[in-house]
Amino acid sequence: MGLLAFLLLGLIAGAIAKAILPGRQGGGLLLTLLLGVVGAFLGGWIGSLVFGGGLGDFFDLRTWLLSILGAVIVLLIFGLFRGRRSRV
Repeated sequence: MGLLAFLLLGLIAGAIAKAILPGRQGGGLLLTLLLGVVGAFLGGWIGSLVFGGGLGDFFDLRTWLLSILGAVIVLLIFGLFRGRRSRV
């Protein structure tokens, strides 16, 4: 998978993860892209540990599911750290 396809996968996976999780996460397009790409990496790593293979082709269902799962995990962790900041 090329870099542009991976960035597009991360952007879409991040947007889907934000839609899945309740509440208002905030952040714009760049933050969604960053969280989605990190989530895709995490999902690929989890897939390689569990299934013996990470991310495959762009149109592979396993690639999308692992990327979305990773993005949800990253968004949950991001929400935990962002929620701990004191609001002044």
